[in-house]
Amino acid sequence: MKDSSHPQATPPHPAEDVLDHLGYRLKRAHAALRGAMDQALREHGLTVPQYACLEVLAARPGLSNAELARATFVTRQSMNVVLRGLQDAGLLTRPATVEAGRARPASLTDEGRRRLNAAQGAVYAIEARMIETIPGERLSRLLEELDGMARALKD
Repeated sequence: MKDSSHPQATPPHPAEDVLDHLGYRLKRAHAALRGAMDQALREHGLTVPQYACLEVLAARPGLSNAELARATFVTRQSMNVVLRGLQDAGLLTRPATVEAGRARPASLTDEGRRRLNAAQGAVYAIEARMIETIPGERLSRLLEELDGMARALKD
């Protein structure tokens, strides 16, 4: 029985099935990427959040917990756990104390850089498999469109 007091919303684009909507398709692609990365990174003794943290720190050494959390799409609390695990494994260092403020900048150790380099090959191969499905001339446009979608939702 339809509830006539609440008119049905019109979808933003035509789709025969709700699972064909853009949001579901993005989530499906994300889930496939995450599953492939989980499997590949397991062989390197890393989780996806740990790998992301190492990769961001390699590009931007010295970031704080909060900055790393934002860059890797996890909460500050989750990043604390990630950083502690990576530090306990000898993959990064953080000073015990800092002169000013509370931020303890993190840096990769030699072992962290070695582990990251080993894992990057597997992760980049996964990304290459995804990209193969997109004609070369369309990739830059797709990346721009994805960035545009993210900006549209920040407002």
